[in-house]
Amino acid sequence: MLTKETVIDQVEVTRDGHVQIRRADLFIEDGVEVAKNYHRHVLSPGDNTDKEDAKVSAVAAAVWTTDVVDAYQKAQELLRSIDA
Repeated sequence: MLTKETVIDQVEVTRDGHVQIRRADLFIEDGVEVAKNYHRHVLSPGDNTDKEDAKVSAVAAAVWTTDVVDAYQKAQELLRSIDA
């Protein structure tokens, strides 16, 4: 019987505070992994993590201090002013 298992198999933090997540969809037949697909997404400092895996939310909460979120928001404002 073929089953599908979804796991968060990688969480990385960049120097500016982005949290990069890799989810793996594992396809298992008779106890043997027969296929795997990866899906990635990135969270920016201050993003809502309510719908994320508990591990991802915990990493974001630990990394996204007020200083990190404020620095990220200031950098984004600067970039918007340059593009304007």
